[in-house]
Amino acid sequence: MLDMKLIRHETEQVKERLATRGVAPEEVDALVADDAKRRELLVQTEELKARRNTVSDQIGLKKRQKEDASDVIAEMQQVSATIKELDEQVTALDKQIKERALHFPNLPNETIPVGPDEDSNREERKWGEIPSFDFTPKAHFEIGEDLGILDFERGAKVSGARFVYYVGQGARLERAVYNFMLDEHQKEGYKEMITPYLVKDEAMYGTGQYPKFMDDAYRVGTNDDMTLIPTAEVPLTNYFREEVIDADKLPYSVTALSPAFRQEAGSAGRDTRGLIRMHQFNKVEMVKFTKQEDSYQALEDMTVNAESLLKKLNLPYHVITLSTGDMGFSAAKTYDVEVWMPQQDIYREISSVSNTEAFQARRARIQYRDENGKLQFAHTLNGSGLAVGRTVAAILENYQNQDGTVTIPEVLRPYFGADKIVPEDSL
Repeated sequence: MLDMKLIRHETEQVKERLATRGVAPEEVDALVADDAKRRELLVQTEELKARRNTVSDQIGLKKRQKEDASDVIAEMQQVSATIKELDEQVTALDKQIKERALHFPNLPNETIPVGPDEDSNREERKWGEIPSFDFTPKAHFEIGEDLGILDFERGAKVSGARFVYYVGQGARLERAVYNFMLDEHQKEGYKEMITPYLVKDEAMYGTGQYPKFMDDAYRVGTNDDMTLIPTAEVPLTNYFREEVIDADKLPYSVTALSPAFRQEAGSAGRDTRGLIRMHQFNKVEMVKFTKQEDSYQALEDMTVNAESLLKKLNLPYHVITLSTGDMGFSAAKTYDVEVWMPQQDIYREISSVSNTEAFQARRARIQYRDENGKLQFAHTLNGSGLAVGRTVAAILENYQNQDGTVTIPEVLRPYFGADKIVPEDSL
């Protein structure tokens, strides 16, 4: 959530920056008008409350002096009725202001490219050699099905499209990948957690998934008041919800493996086959809580943490800075790390690392005390470290062999227990 004081005092600048994210200036004007009306009503209310106190004193004085107080009693009743009416208007405006504010995305950092979509993204760097094959490379889902380690057909039979069974060596590879990631993140100082996989609506609002992405979520419960997490970012960030963090603990870094559940309501027709866009997938998430002045260095550090995994897996990738039109709702700046996928002959996102500045912390009320003892909103950052299924897909495609086998990256062999994936016996 944006700082209302900033919107109030720097309205034109806020309108200009939000316009790069698709927010019409009239929406900002409407919020400012509601805020101004609310403050006007509060002034009136305070004046009437002061008048009510004066009238109450007059009533007491008249009664002590045995005088008729009916006139001032009638005035106090009218004042109290007016105060009640104004309070109701303020309450209604509070609700309307909050509803408007919850739909505003974060302000973009001034260093990111301005543009309407992914075509405006900026490449920052590349790493690794693009593999060349003496044969036509297959897609990861073909490789997995031929080897008998990915079963999309039975996944669809049991759960519908975009679900999969990992079988035998496929399950071992997935487990090898996420155990490797967790071990590497712990070496970098991240504390491992196992989080709840169901969260309250307040948690989804806190990180910015609600209300904008409610249609993409799997909501459960009698009153639809619980949600299957779309990413471990939600429970990890809300860990300190409504708390004041000891400043000496910052930066505080956590990581977690969790399933992610997404309806992908806005992605019909995209990546309908394979592991790229699933309704359920595993992801290792990184989250950091920092002081305000430290968050952009933390963003660079987290991106390097994600890159280091791909380097150790020897998977070629590049890093891009997302444009204002392609960036996620809560982010102020985002780096996407995209891995090379030979069959598609393109880079595909495998990690997205974002600094949300105080946007999430303001919504979730996560604070710390600065060196002067003043409460400040923490800055929160999150990043995939990496999406596990997409990493499996990248390994299958980049390490495929002409005979149909897949070589296991050297760093994963202690986790996987072999140096190759060979055809599974059919069930």
